[in-house]
Amino acid sequence: MQKIWIKETKNLVNKYVNLFGFVTNIRDHGKIIFIDLKDRSGIIQCVIDQNNNKFSQFKLLKPFSVIKVSGLIKDRPAHLANPHLETGKIELAIDNFDILSLSETLPFDLDGDGYDLDEALRLKFRYLDLRRDRLQKNLRRRHEFLLFLRNFLDAYGFIEIETPILTKSTPEGARDYVVPSRLYPGNFYALPQSPQQYKQLLMVSGIERYFQIARCFRDEDPRMDRQPEFTQLDIEMSYVTKEDILSFIEKMFVEAITNLYPHKKITKIPFPRLTYKEAIEIYGSDKPDLRINNNDNDELAFVFIVDFPMFEWDQKNNKWDAMHHPFTQPILPNGEYNKEEILKLLDKNPELLFSEQYDLVLNGFEIGGGSIRTTDKDILLKVFEVLGYNKDDIADKFKHLLEAFSFGVPPHGGIAPGIDRILMILENEKSIREVIAFPKTGEGRDYMMDAPSEISKEQLAELKIRIIN
Repeated sequence: MQKIWIKETKNLVNKYVNLFGFVTNIRDHGKIIFIDLKDRSGIIQCVIDQNNNKFSQFKLLKPFSVIKVSGLIKDRPAHLANPHLETGKIELAIDNFDILSLSETLPFDLDGDGYDLDEALRLKFRYLDLRRDRLQKNLRRRHEFLLFLRNFLDAYGFIEIETPILTKSTPEGARDYVVPSRLYPGNFYALPQSPQQYKQLLMVSGIERYFQIARCFRDEDPRMDRQPEFTQLDIEMSYVTKEDILSFIEKMFVEAITNLYPHKKITKIPFPRLTYKEAIEIYGSDKPDLRINNNDNDELAFVFIVDFPMFEWDQKNNKWDAMHHPFTQPILPNGEYNKEEILKLLDKNPELLFSEQYDLVLNGFEIGGGSIRTTDKDILLKVFEVLGYNKDDIADKFKHLLEAFSFGVPPHGGIAPGIDRILMILENEKSIREVIAFPKTGEGRDYMMDAPSEISKEQLAELKIRIIN
């Protein structure tokens, strides 16, 4: 028999049904027992009395045991209806049942929101923590948000393409997670910090409009709003300007919020724009919170930050770093593109150059960043030199990209909004861990799977790896 969702039973009065779910509450009145049965869709009260020949077995149930119940859906007496339940006017009179799995006593209570519990304990038993209505809602909303984005982008001619997870280690701003190769001892794959070079190669392929709900990996120091692995909406487009991308992303977010979060108020449309210099001088941050009332959880203050410097000085290592990444298009201080003038400044005064970088900020969080990309090999090579790479480094790390650009490359650009941060804000959560199914701690530990962990001596030997204490 096809499974029936509990929420559907309100339309099945006087029908005999089979239901499956968790027993969330047991009220034993001696000769009669009431339980609340819960599945993903809702809760229904079920009742069994002593005349049932399996009544004594039913008494063995513990909360959160998994059962199948069969019986007749009946109207409750009006004075016993529960106005707080969608199925509060009905109940199931149990005719038969099967205990599919008995539960031990849970390590913590699931009735509340869980904020008061030790987070390490919640994450150790995350599969139990996820039974909370709040976290179930967050995961449903995440699904709905991603589904909206996919349909929106599909309507504009974008193609969803998966790019490799095992790739080459290249410098993109953070440390790579590396994976040893058994077949090529001493050589390593890297997990992608982002699909940056792959999506640019897709533009060389003539795809023109690409997107991916991409998993990204960065070996960074602990921070509250970051995870070792995270999800971003990766977008790249050919034959576009910065204005094209910003207006398109604005339209996408306005429509997503209008459809999925109609109770939220976007402070200003079109989204305001601030130069990097204005943001720093006025707000002291390139991630300003422009909400009128910072205590209003339903206010969404988007702002684009533009006109970033191309480079920033790394005092610790005494060298230039790219403000965004090396593939960002440099422009002159007047905002114009002139190859010869840009090459001159890259040689003598790189600090004077600006870039076609842009960030999207929401309520004080950077939720996305992107740029128009450099497609001129001469400029790209000179940028790498400014960043301290010699010709051998460039040939080793970026030969594939430079070679691809020699076969004709459309002008292109993109942006990558961070899904976890966006949903954290939209769901009024204080941590991105509350909108991720199986997150790690702020220190990058997975207490549920006990990772990271050691591997066996046999595995190390097979990989030709020796641990230095």
